[in-house]
Amino acid sequence: MERTIQKKLPVGGGSWVTVDVYGEPGAPGLVVVPGGMSDAHAWRHVATAVAAWPSVTVVNRRGRAPSGPLTGSYSLRSEVEDLCVVLDQFEDTQALFGWSYGGLIALLAADERPLHQVIAYEPVIRPFGSHALPDLKAAEGAADRDATVETVSRQIAGLDTAEIEALRADRRGWAALQHLSRTAYAEIAALNAAPTPDELARRAAHVDLILGRCHRGTSAYDMAFDDVRKRIPGAAVHMLPGQGHMAHLQAPAELARLLDGLATA
Repeated sequence: MERTIQKKLPVGGGSWVTVDVYGEPGAPGLVVVPGGMSDAHAWRHVATAVAAWPSVTVVNRRGRAPSGPLTGSYSLRSEVEDLCVVLDQFEDTQALFGWSYGGLIALLAADERPLHQVIAYEPVIRPFGSHALPDLKAAEGAADRDATVETVSRQIAGLDTAEIEALRADRRGWAALQHLSRTAYAEIAALNAAPTPDELARRAAHVDLILGRCHRGTSAYDMAFDDVRKRIPGAAVHMLPGQGHMAHLQAPAELARLLDGLATA
């Protein structure tokens, strides 16, 4: 399906979020919440490949143009409230899907309102990324986006020097990462400042958790995944073969097929 409209939604505190809607505006559908170092544009190939819902709405979280600023009062709570504004606007949402930090935001929203289905791909939770906060804070203070991207890539994503240099060789791609890294410190700090709930998604009728098979037993994403899973009794767990954390960029069609297969009646 193709993108049909983009809407701007005020979220209070002098900020706003935009949403990209694919397919039939106003039709029941899937809402997608991207995570850190990502924006709505990065999810366009997944959104256009999904077929199980008549519409796909991708949230462009605050801090990402053309959405508004994080603001000085930014917190994980701000993200949940922003998502609730989106869900109020799209009352016929059939399923909510979140990736990484967006997965945690989606699961927290399902603590506050009844949702038919919540799907989370490698959701993260405190203390994810906490060890990188000193270096991220230093890079933020110096407005050094190159250092921010390298810190996220090495200390959080677990990439080695050769993998980072391969990313850096793609000048356009590295510049895009630098642009998206502007919110990295604030988001990791907010994630680790929030209390850790004993349970998640308590008002969701059904929860699906997805882990890239490449991460099984090998990464910080896997450890965070297990921390989340034990807080959702009864959640269904699925593996995406041959993929890690960046499936939406590396295998968007495969990820879309998996989402289609998880669509419930």
